[in-house]
Amino acid sequence: MKWTPLLNDDLAGEPTKRALEYIQSKKEQGHPIVGVYCGYAPIELLHAMEITPAVLCAFSKIPIPSAESVLPTNLCPLIKSSYGFILEGTCPFFSLSQAVVGETTCDGKKKMFELAAQVKPMHVMDLPQLANEPEALDNWTLMLRKLQKFLENQFKKTVSEEEIEIMAQKTNRKNHKVRKIFHYAASTPPLVHWQELMDVSFLAQIATPDDIDPLLDQTLSTLERRNKSTFKNRYDESFRVLVTGCPVGGDALKIFNIIEACHGTVVVSDACSGIKPFMGQTQENTSDPYRAIAKKYLDIPCACMTPNTRRLEQISNLIDTFQPRVVIDFILTACHGYNVESYKVGQHVSEHHGLPYLKIESDYYDNDDEQIRTRIEALFEMTDK
Repeated sequence: MKWTPLLNDDLAGEPTKRALEYIQSKKEQGHPIVGVYCGYAPIELLHAMEITPAVLCAFSKIPIPSAESVLPTNLCPLIKSSYGFILEGTCPFFSLSQAVVGETTCDGKKKMFELAAQVKPMHVMDLPQLANEPEALDNWTLMLRKLQKFLENQFKKTVSEEEIEIMAQKTNRKNHKVRKIFHYAASTPPLVHWQELMDVSFLAQIATPDDIDPLLDQTLSTLERRNKSTFKNRYDESFRVLVTGCPVGGDALKIFNIIEACHGTVVVSDACSGIKPFMGQTQENTSDPYRAIAKKYLDIPCACMTPNTRRLEQISNLIDTFQPRVVIDFILTACHGYNVESYKVGQHVSEHHGLPYLKIESDYYDNDDEQIRTRIEALFEMTDK
């Protein structure tokens, strides 16, 4: 498929470069930069304190050999890639970060944070993983307040509850616009390409609502013009695919590229590199904005949560909205949470929606590309019969 990029600039198709330019500009304006590793980092709190987040999860195979001089080889490639960049000093996002915020989403990351703390100031938030227990929200709200104290001490900044409430409301409006952009892929045929969604959503994760708002409005206007034009008559032969599982970016984008090579179209990804960061809404005008924000983040259906019924509910909602013909579950090697959970996901997709399901377990290298392609081709052929 050939798409005309939504963002007609030199950085179309390069979301990390656009994000890097944004972060560098914010640092030049005097804003502190804080690295984050997961979708549970409370971005509203950072923005309310005029702190710019930088996403540090890495998707490149290049620094993995360096990481394996310290980390075990049978560890998740995302962790090895992220730490390899730290060891080599070659990650511009980590270099720009003046402090780092981590969350206890997996054992590998927790131990990697201990090593990264030797390089940068590190604050780790203890994420409750029995999210349905009544004390979980109390504990996570406390973690937000402790993070604020860390940031206040680190950067000599303060923030009021009113400022946090205002930022939560602005973030709600931003997330609503991003979801509208994603939903243009729900049309038949889809009006937006997954690469275009990554161009917009990667920056939308870190930019303030005020900064990103003009870009979101421009994108929505472009998509509405597409909707009214002959553009919608193209690509209607493509095989609609929902991709679930681990985050995808950089070298892991091979799964999206292989799907396209097999004449498929990724209509939505529910990973934290896809629509997931924009799904939640913070309850507004409550007596405690910290607790309201904590509730939104605690509802994120990561595989670290147990029982993770919210993930199945979200997949059902996405299937109803985006109407995929198949579901592909992309699991990074040694990501045990998502790997074990794949059994329940496959059952749910088959029994509740009657859709073919395929689990792909891989890493950032390309030595299994042909094997993956063969399996996806077989899935499509079986579905067409």
